[in-house]
Amino acid sequence: MLTTKGKFAMKIFNIENGTAQFWSVKQQKNLPIDQIDKAELLSLLEFFLENDTEMDKIDGENLQNQAQLIIYRSIFEKFESLARNKSKFRDESDRLYLEEIQKYQPK
Repeated sequence: MLTTKGKFAMKIFNIENGTAQFWSVKQQKNLPIDQIDKAELLSLLEFFLENDTEMDKIDGENLQNQAQLIIYRSIFEKFESLARNKSKFRDESDRLYLEEIQKYQPK
């Protein structure tokens, strides 16, 4: 899907055929959400912060597996909250590390 900036947005969380999935940055494919681990989640978070992304919303009937529903909802809500504050988060991070960034930038 094209964003307003003319870039393609990667769908990092989707629901397909009643199964919740996440985009595995390492394996470059969708995997069931109940297979996500800490390393995959951190890779996905980094990808999310650096790229335009999309996420399928839960409508209450599109997920039959209760374990996947709980995991998906929990992660989705955190990413959705972060999405609303993405630019603020980047700005605060940039300010926090500005001195170090300037110190180590090539001149």
